[in-house]
Amino acid sequence: MNASEVRKSFWDFFESKQHQIVSSAPMVVKNDPTLMFINAGMNQFKDIFLGNAKPSSSRIANSQKCLRVSGKHNDLEEVGHDTYHHTMFEMLGNWSFGDYFKAEAIDWAWEYLTEVLKIDTSRLYASVFEGDKDMKLEKDMEAFNLWKKHLPAEKIINGNRKDNFWEMGEMGPCGPCSEIHVDLRSDEERQKVDGASLVNEDHPEVIEVWNLVFMQYNRKANGDLENLPQNHVDTGMGFERLCRVVQKKQSNYDTDVFVPIINEIATIANIKYGKNEDSDIAMRVISDHIRTIAFSITDGQLPSNNKAGYVIRRILRRAVRYGYTFLNQKQAFLHQLIPALIESMGSAYPELKQQQDIVTKVIREEEDSFLRTLETGISMLNKIIKETKADDYKVVPGKIAFELYDTFGFPLDLTELILKENDLVVNRREFESEMNAQKERARNATSIETDDWVILKHDDVEEFIGYDNLESDVYITKYRKVTAKNKTLFQLVFNITPFYAESGGQVGDTGFIDNGSEKVSIIDTKKENGLIVHMVKKLPANLEPSFKAVVAVTNRKSTDRNHTATHLLHHALRSVLGEHVEQKGSLVHPDYLRFDFSHFQKLSPEEIEQVENIVNTNIRTNYALNEMRDIPVSKAQEKGAMMLFGEKYGDLVRAIQFGDSIELCGGTHVKHTGEIGSFKIIGESSISSGIRRIEAVSGEKAYQMFQKQTQLLTALGNMFKSTGDLEKNIENMLSENSSLNKDLNGMKQNLLNMKKRELIDDAQTIHDIKLITATVQPILGDKIKDLAFQLKKELGEYVAIIGSEVKGKPQILVAVSENLAKEGKVNAVEVIKDAASEIKGGGGGQAFLATAGGKNLEGLEKAIDRARNFVENKIS
Repeated sequence: MNASEVRKSFWDFFESKQHQIVSSAPMVVKNDPTLMFINAGMNQFKDIFLGNAKPSSSRIANSQKCLRVSGKHNDLEEVGHDTYHHTMFEMLGNWSFGDYFKAEAIDWAWEYLTEVLKIDTSRLYASVFEGDKDMKLEKDMEAFNLWKKHLPAEKIINGNRKDNFWEMGEMGPCGPCSEIHVDLRSDEERQKVDGASLVNEDHPEVIEVWNLVFMQYNRKANGDLENLPQNHVDTGMGFERLCRVVQKKQSNYDTDVFVPIINEIATIANIKYGKNEDSDIAMRVISDHIRTIAFSITDGQLPSNNKAGYVIRRILRRAVRYGYTFLNQKQAFLHQLIPALIESMGSAYPELKQQQDIVTKVIREEEDSFLRTLETGISMLNKIIKETKADDYKVVPGKIAFELYDTFGFPLDLTELILKENDLVVNRREFESEMNAQKERARNATSIETDDWVILKHDDVEEFIGYDNLESDVYITKYRKVTAKNKTLFQLVFNITPFYAESGGQVGDTGFIDNGSEKVSIIDTKKENGLIVHMVKKLPANLEPSFKAVVAVTNRKSTDRNHTATHLLHHALRSVLGEHVEQKGSLVHPDYLRFDFSHFQKLSPEEIEQVENIVNTNIRTNYALNEMRDIPVSKAQEKGAMMLFGEKYGDLVRAIQFGDSIELCGGTHVKHTGEIGSFKIIGESSISSGIRRIEAVSGEKAYQMFQKQTQLLTALGNMFKSTGDLEKNIENMLSENSSLNKDLNGMKQNLLNMKKRELIDDAQTIHDIKLITATVQPILGDKIKDLAFQLKKELGEYVAIIGSEVKGKPQILVAVSENLAKEGKVNAVEVIKDAASEIKGGGGGQAFLATAGGKNLEGLEKAIDRARNFVENKIS
């Protein structure tokens, strides 16, 4: 079977077992603060396991795109170096939500592997949970006895808590699991060493292929286990590994999942795969990483310097670096692999083809940017090598290597490779210390402690009524304490709520709850694991009574206006720029809106004006809201509703229509577009290759902006005594100002030349070293660095200490000839740091040039005297 046939055989098999086949969720997670990416097939069903949502069927199967590069699932360093680890991979899975349990899961897994795929039964092993004293759990004898129907006892391996007990996190649903392993070694090797001894020993040819998780417990905050109300099954089988087994290959990378991509890399690099270990590893790394990068961008996550975006940027840069170092690719090349990726996976994931242009352009720009960074890093590293050798050292400090890594994205292994070529090494212990300190800072910044939910009233489903009501009577069903960054908050869940939870770019509602005797502010509303949680700084004294929940009306109405304006903006952009415009992100706030979209060039002033005119025309037309709730997704598509890439839509959706604008949306909106009032774009910029951002205001904020602009124009007219063409008057003034600036700069240069001659003439000589100290007039304050460079050209060994007033504040500069600095006789940084205390300031720089600024202008002369005394003591 080829890869597509393997995937389809899995779907067909479980469809025959009455499973509903569902599509993969986007790999990028939108509304879960605990996850950036889907890292397991069960993630999209998390709400169901937690009891916060109901499944569309009690039996489900699918193939899920996953990404594992951080946290406990960190396979990044193994990727490409072995034959079976990946960053992005597909997880085939079948689920039972309170339906079948261990017997069916084990029997069907065996049937699929041995009867459908015809895998040799002599090569299969199963593992079961051996029990754990600390958890007070016995061996999973139920699973062991079920496996005995298919395997001899010696091929059923005991597994510890690490390998055979699955947990969603530190809290939540968990349970024992059974892994299925396959021995891919030759018959000769299998006769020499029993495969059972190699299970879970990281042998490259004895690998886990399927994990059957039996969720039957819930772990509480204190670590105790309690039985779940219903037992669930969650299985996950690595698709790439399965293809390797079925196609009888030695590596996942030898299957038709990767071969088209590797062949394209080999063609571009003109290096044959299989001839050299280093280039083979590089090709495997790149073939893996290009899938991760392309699917992430397709699902809406652009490379950036924050959170999920930074993960993608690092993976992309890792791929570029492997190509640069081992395949001699000094120019951008990753973007050329997208057609090969589409050939490999496009039939199962058509969004790759649909998003091909934007994916290609984003990758190309990121490559070009990082290649420039690599050149900068190599230049800096060459300087470090030169300095290290000059000092007759062999070890480069780990702190320097970490700075290259952290500031410039320069990987440690590349630093080590270049240093090795120069007979140098990095102090790895120091580097790792710096890395661990950074990780600890990051952990502390994001650390959240969550208590168990305290259940007050049992309620199956929390109903959102905020589309129609901004207040209602509610009661609290459960609450819990959350501690983050040393701040304690509480999360409340109600039976019904008018508060909109942050989602789809729209911020969460604020407001209050009131029981007649106590009023508690709701400071934010979020969605977590399918629950709408209301954030409060303190718990009500009495949690039992009914409360009146009231949404902050002014904020909600402003948010409604901005959300509807966002839809109208999207429609207008497609009308003006073309159908290629797709939403790539948005933020809907009471004060403003932000909209990111695919487009490859800056909007002209005329295009911005056109877009504004269309939006404002649609506002004045006063289109009524046509809200279609809970309609089949197919019906919404028939009506032409915009569907966003990277969003997971259920069988039933909500469509919002205003005139010709129709989108799938769960947010809140005005009843008529006329309520928006007016719309104004206040900014347009690029945030990435092929991605533009518009910022805009509507309603009251737009009116306030128009008022301010009118007042400004009136004030400017009065200032210029303009009764006619204000623009012409300003142009004339700017021209005149430019001419005056040229004259001023010329005068400053003459003054500077005069001051330079004066300083040289007045210089004090100590042991053949010229010592210059001076205070220059404020008009030359911004030129003291130029003065120092000019002195350098005319003097041999010298020290210059120059002070001035810059914008009302003191500034000092110390310049030292390079020989003096290099020999360690005078260090400009030491001088400046000693003197800076007199001006109540601080400074720094390099041994030959340092500056300091401060707050105490009256101390400037004292600072210069102190610096002169410091230098005289050094050179006398």
